[in-house]
Amino acid sequence: MQKRIALITLDSQAVYPYALQLRYLFGDIIKIDTYNIQDGSARSIRKSELYIVSTDAFESNEDINKYIPLDGSTVEIRLTFTRQNLNKLLTLPKGTQAMFVNLSSKMAIEGVTRLNQLGVNNIEFIPVYPGMKEIPKLDFAITPGERRYVPAFVTNVMDIGARVLDAATVVEIALKLNLEYLLEQTKFYDYFNSIADNSYNFNLLYSRSIKLESQFEILISILDEGIIAINEEDRVFAYNPKVEEILGMKKNLVLDKHAKEVLPFIPFEECRKNLYEIKSRLIKIMDTDISLTVTPVIRGGKYIGAFALLKRFTDEEYKQHKLRIQLLNRGHKAKYVFSDIVGCSQSMKKAVDISKKMSTTNGSILITGESGTGKELFAHAIHNHSPRRDYPFVAINCAAIPDNLLESELFGYDEGAFTGAKKGGKLGLFEFAHKGTLFLDEIEGMSANLQVKLLRVIQEKEVLRVGGSKIISVDVRIIAATNENLVTLVENGSFRKDLYYRLNTLPIKLPPLRDRGDDIFLLFNKIKSELSGKFILSKEAEKAFAQHNWSGNVRELRNYVEYLTYMDIPFIEYEDLPPELKNNDLSIGKSKSDEKEKAQFQFIIKSLGSHEEDYKFILTQLYDATKRSSSIGRKAISKQAERQGIFLTEQEVRGILLQMDNFKLVKVSKGRSGTKITEKGIRFLYEFR
Repeated sequence: MQKRIALITLDSQAVYPYALQLRYLFGDIIKIDTYNIQDGSARSIRKSELYIVSTDAFESNEDINKYIPLDGSTVEIRLTFTRQNLNKLLTLPKGTQAMFVNLSSKMAIEGVTRLNQLGVNNIEFIPVYPGMKEIPKLDFAITPGERRYVPAFVTNVMDIGARVLDAATVVEIALKLNLEYLLEQTKFYDYFNSIADNSYNFNLLYSRSIKLESQFEILISILDEGIIAINEEDRVFAYNPKVEEILGMKKNLVLDKHAKEVLPFIPFEECRKNLYEIKSRLIKIMDTDISLTVTPVIRGGKYIGAFALLKRFTDEEYKQHKLRIQLLNRGHKAKYVFSDIVGCSQSMKKAVDISKKMSTTNGSILITGESGTGKELFAHAIHNHSPRRDYPFVAINCAAIPDNLLESELFGYDEGAFTGAKKGGKLGLFEFAHKGTLFLDEIEGMSANLQVKLLRVIQEKEVLRVGGSKIISVDVRIIAATNENLVTLVENGSFRKDLYYRLNTLPIKLPPLRDRGDDIFLLFNKIKSELSGKFILSKEAEKAFAQHNWSGNVRELRNYVEYLTYMDIPFIEYEDLPPELKNNDLSIGKSKSDEKEKAQFQFIIKSLGSHEEDYKFILTQLYDATKRSSSIGRKAISKQAERQGIFLTEQEVRGILLQMDNFKLVKVSKGRSGTKITEKGIRFLYEFR
């Protein structure tokens, strides 16, 4: 006799792929009636043995009861992806940004969550769905068979095909229809192998254990959740390694024992009495928060046992953090480690050693140092060296954001907190950095009002959103940084003394660049290499770098290296340096350099002989071209000479230009770029005239 099932979805097109999958697996044993919310057909669902509902079809249980009888047996559709389509995603480069387009916000987020659980962490997904107000400007979209909702401007679309029913859903349907014997068929085995699934339904594990006990043990041993199973006599018959780790109780002390005696904190008795699933109940075991789900196993209307699923709450939080990072597309991750810090001076080595020791603690850190000394670099490295490295690193500049905006950024706000507040409110950076690190740069820029609120968060480890009434517990490590003298600010009353001492638990002072000796040239060469600079410093130029005050520290050094790279001069003389580097201490050196250059000019002039006028003519042509912001080649110079009654072949011009190039008076380039006079050549021309 056929078993009638009702298949209900939100979208009229989504229902058919699920129906085809069920038809393939269960064949003619089931009769499928399809309904959806969009066309209103779900308002007249006929009585069925089983109601299969997609997660986005109804807003709540109350809504479900409007369409489905209260005593109706229901299964919620849980979806996954095929291994083939999952492998396509795993081939994309790490860090790829892509829209994930689905028919609703809920379905888009569920899809991203599922892909994360299946190990697709190489892609930064941004959920996109119909009605979304702000569509991200990306030209790459990934969609599970919902091309119709991909924004029109997107040209690069990867369709990974409609999502498929996961193993847990298929098994639950079989169990509720008393068709579990079908699960041993080859097509079910092939189907389960074809889909990407990291978990099996507990009831499937139980039913298969009757004939395949060894396979069952293997399966539960590889799950990353704790599994406990009891039989109809409430005796424990399955207990996997993960639950041993969570509870700290060995298998041999629990197996075959009565659950009430050895596991009294798990509500198996409640599950047996009420015959319903206990979902996501939070319990505390040995000061550890555990998320618990207990599922009864019922066959033929009779209770024959139950399964308990245990997860550490911290493990769940970690997964949520990873998903938040991708959904919010904020990229809050520390980029640098201690090996990225360049320096061999004693002062820098000491700062690194202290920072490494402090990174292993949970105390607040205050990093002080002049602007450009690398305070943020150290903050990144400390986080990556700490036990919090796998959680978010959130950085914010307290002086760069207006006071009212900074408050909502740090603490978040509830819906309706102020005009323009986003619907649903906003997560604050303290919440977002939960379990991780919050880096507060230029902390001295924070107002007195916010200083009070920050002090409370540090002391109480609690956040109250703007316009909210709910206290939210947070566990965040604070790293603050300043280039001001906070002691002076405390004395003049512009910075709270109590906050200063809270932040200054673990102080780190970074040395200025001028006190780091040879580190200047270590950094110089590293930056030059990063910028692909090809120049060499003269002795005078090198001395100018060594004697400079470096008030802007490493940031100032980078600016100068970048300037010299773009100058495109292979040999940097003192005269080629930016004005700020030409300090008074080198004025004597500069004077000697001028005398040396004049002596060289006199030598060149004396060596010219009969070619003196040719030199003067060619340099003048090059100088005039420079004033026109152009260049000129030897052929053009030869023609111009002919017009002025000067006999100079193209070959002669080439020879003179090469001589000038040797003296660094001109720069000869290949191709159409021609030859240009150098600054030294201009000075020589004036001396010549």
